[in-house]
Amino acid sequence: MKKLLPLLLALVTFSVIAQNDLPKVDMTTLDGKPINSSELSTDNNVIVISLWATWCVPCIKELDAISEIYPDWQAETNVKLYAVSIDDSRGVKRVKPMVNGKGWDYTVLLDTNNDFKRAVGAATVPLTLLVKNNQIVFRHSGYSPGAELELYEKIKEFSAAN
Repeated sequence: MKKLLPLLLALVTFSVIAQNDLPKVDMTTLDGKPINSSELSTDNNVIVISLWATWCVPCIKELDAISEIYPDWQAETNVKLYAVSIDDSRGVKRVKPMVNGKGWDYTVLLDTNNDFKRAVGAATVPLTLLVKNNQIVFRHSGYSPGAELELYEKIKEFSAAN
């Protein structure tokens, strides 16, 4: 038993560390081009990945709120936001019209099989991830008004850290 405990602790520590890696999952752009999630965080900049769905009211509210201040975020921190839709094959046809209607200036990716959602362990949406160098450095589930300001503080914090 004494020999088993250190091994168990090592495995638990490794699994906690491994969960911080951004999973490598294939998705598609709104134009149907394939992209792997490992291609999103290729430099030292912080990126935001927001999992959302067209039927999720808090998701829409969060992306709308960020949209209003997103140009300022980009100018100050060079952050880029990827909005990953988890709408299934039946609902995915509503994504592009919604994005166009909202005027969101985000790169929208489609995760119609929920592979990315499962890989990051998202139980619900919205789920917002901050990623730097393919490492998940912050995650937040749900949305309430003002949460975008807290998110921006985290973006600045991780953008400043080298």
